[in-house]
Amino acid sequence: MYKIVSKTELAPKIKRIEIHAPDIANKAQAGQFVILRVNKVGERIPLTLVDWDKEKGTITLIFLEIGVSTEKLGALEAGAVISDIAGPLGNPTEIKHYGTVCVVGGGVGTASAFPIARAFKQIGNKVISIIGARTANLLILEEDMKKVSDEVYISTDDGTKGHKGFVSDVVKMLIDKGYAFDRVYAIGPTVMMRAVANTTKPYNVRTIVSLNPIMVDGMGMCGACRVTVAGKTRFACVEGPEFDAHEVDFGELLKRQMAYTTEEKLALQRLQERRCSCHE
Repeated sequence: MYKIVSKTELAPKIKRIEIHAPDIANKAQAGQFVILRVNKVGERIPLTLVDWDKEKGTITLIFLEIGVSTEKLGALEAGAVISDIAGPLGNPTEIKHYGTVCVVGGGVGTASAFPIARAFKQIGNKVISIIGARTANLLILEEDMKKVSDEVYISTDDGTKGHKGFVSDVVKMLIDKGYAFDRVYAIGPTVMMRAVANTTKPYNVRTIVSLNPIMVDGMGMCGACRVTVAGKTRFACVEGPEFDAHEVDFGELLKRQMAYTTEEKLALQRLQERRCSCHE
């Protein structure tokens, strides 16, 4: 059992929880994730490690309540326990002194981008961060990203804060202004990562994306995280989660992610109906 130490709502439906998990905190590195089950009959869900404190023995996770499992996780309060957490899993980000690194976070992906930006900054890279969301009240970790970045740019789909448009627009704008990025790291919704990859490819800027949204088992046994990279089948959980963005077959990836959309919506609907009947 893993106890929730603290819980905060960062934005509508976006929660941050700190969990006592000393073994995981002691080994965690930027880019890695955990697999958790809220209870013994819950599904396995992957969540990227946002932060960790070896002295306190805690890890921090940030998630959007979008399905049954994240709704159940979001309903837990400080003091509650989570049944199972496995990790840290996945290969950590390759942190080197490249020079200038652009870290792009879309939506809740900003949470995953934060430890990567911090790690690159700690070893002396110049870090340019771009964070985006559909609207201003869904932006997260703006101040945290400023602390670990040399420059931070903001983009919102509706223009309520920063650039009106997408994070990929800002990437192009900066490159066209003369920013010479040695690496671009993009983390967020698959369509956003594809857009960033399409933006950087004509400029031959090495771009890395994190493909943890497609995972289930997290240990390479279920095969659900299969993705085609450079024409070969790869397993995102054990061979990733990070891959060269220009080699990922995003069309195939998006189709596979949408395979169970109907079932996921029905499961969430049933959960909400049960909650309503309990409150009658």
